[in-house]
Amino acid sequence: MELEGIEISMEDADLLCYGFDASGMEGRASMVAWPKSAEEVSRLLLYAASREMPVVPRGAGTGMTAGAVPSRGGIVLSFEKMDRILQVDTANLACTVEPGVVNARLQQELAAHGFFYPPDPASLHVCTIGGNVAENAGGPRALKYGVTRDYVMGLEAVLPTGETITTGVRTHKGVVGYDLTRLLVGSEGTLAVVTKIRLKILPEPPAVTTLLASFADVEGAGRAVSAIIAAKVIPRTLEFMDREAIAAVEGFKPTGLPVGAEALLLVEMDGHPRAVEEEGTRAIDILSEHGAQVQAALDEASRERLWEARRSVSPALHHLKLRKINEDIVVPRSELPAMLSALRELSEESGVRIVNFGHAGDGNIHVNIMSRPEEEHYRKALALVPRIFEKVLSLGGTISGEHGVGLTKAAYIGMEIPRRELELMKSIKSLFDPRGILNPGKIFGGDGPTGGTGPADEGDTTTRLFRAKEDRGR
Repeated sequence: MELEGIEISMEDADLLCYGFDASGMEGRASMVAWPKSAEEVSRLLLYAASREMPVVPRGAGTGMTAGAVPSRGGIVLSFEKMDRILQVDTANLACTVEPGVVNARLQQELAAHGFFYPPDPASLHVCTIGGNVAENAGGPRALKYGVTRDYVMGLEAVLPTGETITTGVRTHKGVVGYDLTRLLVGSEGTLAVVTKIRLKILPEPPAVTTLLASFADVEGAGRAVSAIIAAKVIPRTLEFMDREAIAAVEGFKPTGLPVGAEALLLVEMDGHPRAVEEEGTRAIDILSEHGAQVQAALDEASRERLWEARRSVSPALHHLKLRKINEDIVVPRSELPAMLSALRELSEESGVRIVNFGHAGDGNIHVNIMSRPEEEHYRKALALVPRIFEKVLSLGGTISGEHGVGLTKAAYIGMEIPRRELELMKSIKSLFDPRGILNPGKIFGGDGPTGGTGPADEGDTTTRLFRAKEDRGR
């Protein structure tokens, strides 16, 4: 009777559908559960803990590092039924939501009140706020406004013991005790299961200007990014697409992008109309000085077409029917030209196609290594990953900017995080989750149980080897 009243399934179809995410990896749980309250989450965690069954929290499955894949079986907790916007508190510039709220739905609700929530991942029409919190998601507006962690004021979360905790404050200031809220944001569901989120919101800016700049060389685009920031112009977005990304989008969903360009920058300013006009003029001058051809979006429809093109890059790459290895690197903004040059050289040297796009304004590039189906070529493509990471770290960067570590980067975490710091992180994990049942294997690789025995799996281990699916990983 432990799970009485909770919606669960052990049907093969559900176990299949909830066994993979956007990483292309898959596993197999022994049960999928759709909780509707923190109390139901608590009971599910108590059930799992008593059987030492892994628990994998899941938003919309849009993550790129297999954070929602049940690689060791157990129970998948899907939060699509906890999708209420509980409060929009415009007087205090805050809102409270459940984890299953889709990002774009929250944006629409806030826009009706004249406000917005800045973090806007490219998957905003699908991804959930709970998933954004788990991964500390960013998005194009992160350059000016910051990432998810900067907007989470407080959380309600359930520990693996079934206890419910509340972190943070309802005010915009608060320094009492350790900041457990910021610790949980970005922890990839390995410490606690978030059931309620209080977020900061901001008034909608009165004016927006969008520019598209095309370049004859990639390095020129990289230098223009640094020059814009050096001129004390801080756009709300400064997005980058290389030639391969442009060609992929135009082949998938033609939007009129200049296919002859080696690189594009999508630059957007917001704020007071006069300030936006002045900053737009300065940005055009700087872009032109660096060899760009610049055009401005004349109306909302043309602006939306440009953003549709930018958000279509990932779907367009899947449309190529190649095996895609997706990485999410960040380098200091000033090192962007060097990193882009290094990626081009690696592609030419190896004969492996590399497609780059992302948030150039904060040095965050999504590197997509595109392999042909044959295994030999895939191994050659995979061998580029540590070489790319070595270059990133030599430039003072990080191997993951907003996709997290999950399963796909767990083997590389030691390249960036020193041994003592890793030990401290693992100690924190053990303190929150002594039995290692929460999202085991994510971030650190080897922690946690490998399955559970109980009614759900009739004594059979629930772990399944995960693999890159040919039809999902391309």
